[in-house]
Amino acid sequence: MMEETGIRLTANDQFKRASTNWTQIGLMVAVTLHFGLFVLVRPFEAADLGVVVDEIEAVALPPEVKIPPPPEQIARPATPRVASVDISEDITIAETTFESFTTDNALPPPPETGSPADRPSFIAYDTPPVMLNGGEIQQILQREYPRTLKDAGIGGRVELWLYVTEGGAVENFEVKTSSGNGLLDEAAGKVVQQMRFTPAKNRDKVTAVWVSQWVTFQVI
Repeated sequence: MMEETGIRLTANDQFKRASTNWTQIGLMVAVTLHFGLFVLVRPFEAADLGVVVDEIEAVALPPEVKIPPPPEQIARPATPRVASVDISEDITIAETTFESFTTDNALPPPPETGSPADRPSFIAYDTPPVMLNGGEIQQILQREYPRTLKDAGIGGRVELWLYVTEGGAVENFEVKTSSGNGLLDEAAGKVVQQMRFTPAKNRDKVTAVWVSQWVTFQVI
């Protein structure tokens, strides 16, 4: 291409002129677009992510444990010494007769333990006794209920130890847990004496045993 001056420009010079013009135009367009973005688009906001701080707790160290020293070595026993006294082989035991026997140094006889029915004690059994006259006992219970306490609406519960014989009768009894009222405890003793049981057994053998029985007095 020829300029007005008549000088022919090379292709490289023509490219430089054209690129300069396009560079200026592109720069202006870029500036305009960026300005429009800042004006029209919502500005960026920094999100509050917060700060999480783990609290560090001071832990008290346990006291130092002192390891005791190892035990001292046990000394070996001394070598036993054999006595040098001669023992005669002709030693004999003097003859003992009933005439020469005395009771001066004899031990006293063991104390009498008494009957098992005297005090509550453990007696082994595998089949417990079962009451036979429950209906009759309910009637006796109402009959023996102290009238003054019944009319006042005062009740209570008494636990008694019962010694049930091999025939199923109550031979002895003792208050185990009191109701807190002496009249009710006394009435409970009268009731249990009328109870009848099947006898207890231990390995299919009938035996007398001590068992506990509750007696409850309440206004119906």
